[in-house]
Amino acid sequence: MRAVVQRVSNASVTVADEQIAFIEHGLLVYLGVERDDGEKEVAYMAKKISNMRLFADSEGKINLSVKDVEAKILAVSQFTLCADLDKGNRPSFNPAAEPNKAQLLYEMFVEYVQNEKIEVETGLFGASMKVSYTNEGPVTIIVEKKFETK
Repeated sequence: MRAVVQRVSNASVTVADEQIAFIEHGLLVYLGVERDDGEKEVAYMAKKISNMRLFADSEGKINLSVKDVEAKILAVSQFTLCADLDKGNRPSFNPAAEPNKAQLLYEMFVEYVQNEKIEVETGLFGASMKVSYTNEGPVTIIVEKKFETK
């Protein structure tokens, strides 16, 4: 599972010229679900992202989490994060999970983050979306987790 996490002063998702999600001051999370991902990866990512210290404290040090500053998360499913470019110039998306599984794990991620007492807005799974945001900092972190299967 892969995520790109950006600290934003605002972010929105538009589908078919209609804004379906908007946050101010929070995290924009692009989430890529891979074939072998499961609940362990979801739980890890939700906990890690919910507790990442990406916001400044009163002394200006990046020391506070999205929970600490009572910000929101905008979660957007993005299978293109799973692209493989090892061969040629055209990305292969074979590492990405099948849509039904990806949607299930994406929705599970959203639920797990909400269980951390964080408000979550979402994109529309499988839709062609326009994502607009203002990256604050800029702060952009890549998070990956793969548990070994036995």
